[in-house]
Amino acid sequence: MALTDLPGGRRLHYEAIEGPAGGAVLVFLHEGLGCAAMWKGFPRALCGASGLPGLVYDRTGFGRSSPATVLRTPRYLHDSALEELPAVLERTIPGRDYILVGHSDGGSIALIHAASRPRKLRAVVAEAAHVMVEPITLRGIEAAVEAWRAGRFAGLARYHGSRAETVFRAWADAWMDPAFHGWNIEDELRDITCPVLALQGTEDPYGSPAQVEAIRSKVPNGRGVMLEGRGHAPHRERPEKTLKIMRGFILENAAPAAGDDRVSPSRGAQS
Repeated sequence: MALTDLPGGRRLHYEAIEGPAGGAVLVFLHEGLGCAAMWKGFPRALCGASGLPGLVYDRTGFGRSSPATVLRTPRYLHDSALEELPAVLERTIPGRDYILVGHSDGGSIALIHAASRPRKLRAVVAEAAHVMVEPITLRGIEAAVEAWRAGRFAGLARYHGSRAETVFRAWADAWMDPAFHGWNIEDELRDITCPVLALQGTEDPYGSPAQVEAIRSKVPNGRGVMLEGRGHAPHRERPEKTLKIMRGFILENAAPAAGDDRVSPSRGAQS
């Protein structure tokens, strides 16, 4: 499915996961090199375990969505959180309560969006999210650039096709740009009113436990979990444990509606 009525004529690919008509929708926000398909089976597993419907989509420039037409700036995460995400929600699940599940860049986007206090947002799950740029972050991206040069990111073409290099360069160049090194959303965390769960692996090459601690301490209703021995993607590296933790948090904040009536999120305009 694809949304085709977004500003600028953009086309965004999305997938709907069925669930109760009255349940909050789990909206999945992919990582900085990701897309809907790179979540693999995790969204359906979490929706099934939680008894809730879901929505997974490719942001502009990723996967099967329209290519990006403007250069990425230090505001790119805010643009995704405050402009693109609300447009997607309005066209796919208008009037529905929702919970954001974001990984890496997607987790940061979820937090920024939550700080704007949207009325229908019930909770946020932020996995390996960044709220500041750390030296470990830059070292991790430098290592990723070397890995790219060595051909170890060839698998990205499976998801982004001929745009794989553009996707990688846009991500790496944005974070390595000196103008981005002062990027910090810690002050915005204090504006979040919904519950937030921050998850991160202890061996994450892109962030220290300071990321989770900032979320836990500055979000009024925030909590943090460090997963021992995991890296940047606990939902892939330790899916059963990650799913259990996320499910428990989600059920605390969005109990499934009674009844068996099951629907998909609205399809909006399609191509």
